[in-house]
Amino acid sequence: MKKIIVIGGLSAGPSAAAKARRENENAEIILFEKGANISYATCGMPYAFSGVIEDRSNLIVVEPDLLRDRFNIDVRLNEEIVKIDTVNKVVYSKKGDYSYNTLVFATGAKSIVPPIKNIEKATNWSTCRSMIDFDKITKEGLASKSKHITVIGAGLIGVEVAENLKEAGKEVTLIEGDNQVLNMWQQKFGNFAETVLKEKGIEVLTSSLVSEFVLDENWKINGIKIKDGNTIKTDFVILSVGIKPNTDLLLENGAEHIGNGALKVNERMETSIKDVFAAGDNVAIKNLQTGAHDYFPLGTHSNKAGRAAGANAVGQDIQFKGAYKTAIVKVFDYTLARTGLNPKALKTLKIPFKTVLTIAGATPGYYPNQTDLITEIYYNSETEEILGAELFGEVGVDKRVDVLSTAIYAKLKITDLAQLDLAYAPPFSPAKDPVVVTSFVTENILNNKASQISVEELNNFLNEDKLKNYTLIDVRTVEEYENGTIPTAVNFPLDSLRNNIETIKTFNKPVIVFCQRGLRGYLAELILNHNNIKNIVNVAGGFKLWKMYSDKIEIPENILSELN
Repeated sequence: MKKIIVIGGLSAGPSAAAKARRENENAEIILFEKGANISYATCGMPYAFSGVIEDRSNLIVVEPDLLRDRFNIDVRLNEEIVKIDTVNKVVYSKKGDYSYNTLVFATGAKSIVPPIKNIEKATNWSTCRSMIDFDKITKEGLASKSKHITVIGAGLIGVEVAENLKEAGKEVTLIEGDNQVLNMWQQKFGNFAETVLKEKGIEVLTSSLVSEFVLDENWKINGIKIKDGNTIKTDFVILSVGIKPNTDLLLENGAEHIGNGALKVNERMETSIKDVFAAGDNVAIKNLQTGAHDYFPLGTHSNKAGRAAGANAVGQDIQFKGAYKTAIVKVFDYTLARTGLNPKALKTLKIPFKTVLTIAGATPGYYPNQTDLITEIYYNSETEEILGAELFGEVGVDKRVDVLSTAIYAKLKITDLAQLDLAYAPPFSPAKDPVVVTSFVTENILNNKASQISVEELNNFLNEDKLKNYTLIDVRTVEEYENGTIPTAVNFPLDSLRNNIETIKTFNKPVIVFCQRGLRGYLAELILNHNNIKNIVNVAGGFKLWKMYSDKIEIPENILSELN
């Protein structure tokens, strides 16, 4: 009889054990979990703080007895494996030793605890990864006496925790050592999220490192010292600064790994050690875009990898090929999403790329409550293949990022997106879906009918006093212009632009045009080009994106350009 041992009971382990049973009714399968719970939703914990998930029991995805009764798996709770002999195929716990034919190593990862002064003495803090953490936060952090909570770390979990604590009625400070929140995204997208967090009343401190916990006589944290000298008064602290794979037991056996200790596995979830499979937050799988092993600690990958590992452990051949950093996060009423490679990664990899950004309605303008969707796509400047995308909006972000993730897997060109047959009805999408609009805009750029300048580039021009070398034209209405514009801009509303061609020609400079979101700017480009004014670029995302990105807004004097 084939004997399978699975170590780890969070997500990859139970997935592996259940799949192994589905593939082999007769194998002996033992699952070891060092804690008292298996298969619980760590990603759901933040939403239980606010009551969106109403009860602790809802976080338990699979009860141990279900694995025992339905899948005939020997589940051993509160039994930690402390040593593995991969030569003789034996695992050891404090209760005994157990032989195996194949081993599935699904030990996950642990929270990183930074070396903050007094952290080892303090009692009122927690990480946010286990049910033990959840219970402590619920009992102490959400207690009525805890009015202010500080969250250290503004990654996916940190932002979700901060949002839900605020929704639970707490005062919240979010501290991040990097210069932006959600640093998986480009800085401007991180800044969009930060703006939303601040508007909702969360204090956000970036480029801030915590140096010390200030304790009272009962070893309770009542203040946090930042390295710049400021002290924040607080009642409870939640740490979310990152995770480290739990792989020491196999590293001691010589398993190949990447820099953070995550085990290298192939498409069958095999480690470099014979008959040892691994899955979950303790492994490095292949990045399908770069071909290198990469770290993707997300539940979706843990479950797919666990499924493959379990099947292959009993002699099947299932592949999990890899991933490419698709992620999504809710920030109050907004959603931030990404997939593939962004400019930072592309520059590091020295892959030639171009960027196109659009702002389009997520639903038609005539349908109630239309909101905008910001879509930025990065594509290979030589082949036009889609390399990555980042999105921000209130409605439909999840749908579009999944379309773009699928396009990356299929190696589509950005111009292929215009040919996709996407679902359309007014409650869900405009007739021209934002994904399709981005493809149309790219076609115009590639055909030299349009050109874009990013808000980052425009801001650099402004900072470096280079805008004096350009004519910056605001083609919005007079009313829009008077309510605020980009410094140095002159106003020639689109509908009267043709009447001002000769005036614009006298400026004798390259032209930068912008409108509110981008469409009128594009139309202005065409009008100017058709009238023999060349060297024109349109600000991608227009004034709306500029306001989201920069605080450099000018209220013009009541002396506008001559309008005919």
